[in-house]
Amino acid sequence: MSTQRRHGHRTHATVATALAAGLLTAGLAGCGSGGGESTGDANGTLVFGISADPAQMVPWTATSTQSIQVLSQIYSPLLNTDAEGVPEAGIAELPEVSEDGKTYTFTLQDGVTFADGSDLDSADVKYTYEKIIDPASSASSASYFASVAGIEAPDPQTVVVTLKQPDASFVSGLTGVNTAIVPSDVDAKSLETEPVGSGPYQFKSRTPNESITLTRNADYYAGKPGAATVEFRVIPDEQSMVSSLKTGAVDVAIFDNPVTAKTATSGQTTSMTVDSLSYHVLQLRATSPTLKDPNARLAIQCAISRQDVIDSAALGSGKPTGPITSPEYRSDPEAQPCPEQDLDKAKDYLAKAGKPNGFTLNLMTSQGLYSTAVDEAQNIQAQLGKVGIEVEVEALDSNAYVERWLAADFDAAIAMNGGSSDPNTMYGRYFTTSGSFNKVAGYSSPELDKLFAEGIATTDAAARKPIYDQISQNLVDQAAWVWLFTPEMYVVSNKSVKGLEERTDASIATLWKASVS
Repeated sequence: MSTQRRHGHRTHATVATALAAGLLTAGLAGCGSGGGESTGDANGTLVFGISADPAQMVPWTATSTQSIQVLSQIYSPLLNTDAEGVPEAGIAELPEVSEDGKTYTFTLQDGVTFADGSDLDSADVKYTYEKIIDPASSASSASYFASVAGIEAPDPQTVVVTLKQPDASFVSGLTGVNTAIVPSDVDAKSLETEPVGSGPYQFKSRTPNESITLTRNADYYAGKPGAATVEFRVIPDEQSMVSSLKTGAVDVAIFDNPVTAKTATSGQTTSMTVDSLSYHVLQLRATSPTLKDPNARLAIQCAISRQDVIDSAALGSGKPTGPITSPEYRSDPEAQPCPEQDLDKAKDYLAKAGKPNGFTLNLMTSQGLYSTAVDEAQNIQAQLGKVGIEVEVEALDSNAYVERWLAADFDAAIAMNGGSSDPNTMYGRYFTTSGSFNKVAGYSSPELDKLFAEGIATTDAAARKPIYDQISQNLVDQAAWVWLFTPEMYVVSNKSVKGLEERTDASIATLWKASVS
């Protein structure tokens, strides 16, 4: 492929032609020995089962797990993470940081190209980050750049980011799909239907609600991907997913239900159990008229037994959690007004809210984003009924749920959110006044804004810990949300799949290393 940077916007026809050429090259490369360490059938297809349609195809818009899983194969962020989620070199080396902590200098690797054959250079990084910062993009990751004063590209291999003040969380925000690099000379709108990235696989086709097919990027900077083709197949029903694994129609699937995972395990499959920084949560939108009084939210918190949700909805697979799951900053799950269910205290809060007989709460959940969502909603519905809070459960398909969630069109929502090794990356975008998702969260305060600013002002974990303890305490004392539990994840794969790595949160960022024979 040509690696010469082309300027100006490509037309759709140009993208299609370049893509076709890339697919041909990838197919031919699959027939040879190639580079990299993966072995197996050079023309093999790895089929990955997902439970919902990955409709979000632009990196900075992705919020659903399924979209993130697909896009992590097509795009590359500036930096990667190791198996525990700690930042490491990616298409750039780890940055050189100035003594005052305000200037980050990144050096890009040589020879990194997009799937259309053009070079990935500093202009693309600058363009991507400025696009994310632009409010018109409504980027989910805009908050990661809240400290950025400017971005420069002094030469094709160098990116210099200047911060307004030191930000200990800045590097963490550059490791995920939501900040992955897109080509500066491709119309961002066209990426919604024809993604162009520098990841291990390149987009081939999509059939909505059925599948997305990707083909090997033979020029992937980190090595030769193990499978020639990866197909993400949409199978909303868990038992159908289990059957597909057992028959070999699907090669890999991820479950959060231990019983289902055990059912899927057979003589032809293996299962890995991985820890998670993700958390299940009952999101309470504090700007909703129903929940604007913190006493109403506290009544909900006190009426819920988290362990009952775990035992009933998650079949015992999980541990009660507070807001922060980051290992160095983990919240004490018992440090909240009602660490255990306390119905009398819940009724006291209802009285303080002027609603001694309870109230009606609309609770939004999804039938497809993850398996326990509806069961969690129904369990919470039953628990809140004990104190007179009548819960109307609204179970939506995954795309409708995401649309309503992004529009902040709900009172309460059942969600499973991704965690991070850095607590600011987890929550700055939700609970600061200017946060990307503050409209969705519905809660912020001058005190929280000040604490979040203090939390990123030092890189010393010991000094940061008490600040995030205060943030965590503020969130639970105001019942901004009700944090439920951290799950265990189960990765089930056919024994024909080799090289599948065990990673926190069941991340599939390194799926390209796997092969299927």
